Amino acid sequence: MAEDPHIKQAEQAAAAAEPDAEARFADLFDIRRIIAGLFLVYGVVLVILGFSASDAEIERAAGVNINLWGGLGLIVFALIMLGWALLRPVGRQIAASPRNDDEE
Repeated sequence: MAEDPHIKQAEQAAAAAEPDAEARFADLFDIRRIIAGLFLVYGVVLVILGFSASDAEIERAAGVNINLWGGLGLIVFALIMLGWALLRPVGRQIAASPRNDDEE
């Protein structure tokens, strides 16, 4: 079946208009950024709970303010994930990969 030349022309025009749209879309929905955002939110909530912990709650946790330390750990993990996503974006890898339009 022969391809329609108008469809091919429209695809080429769309690719020329936004050549990096696929890369930006991949970066936007990178799972590392989503995970980092979730861990950051939970970490901030735990840090707030850690600052408002009473002495009785701290004594119940063997003298450790576990909410504060757990929240700080989650924030550090979120920053690591975000740094990884920013230093090695998926969009750059997609743009560098060889593209074969004949597979479709």
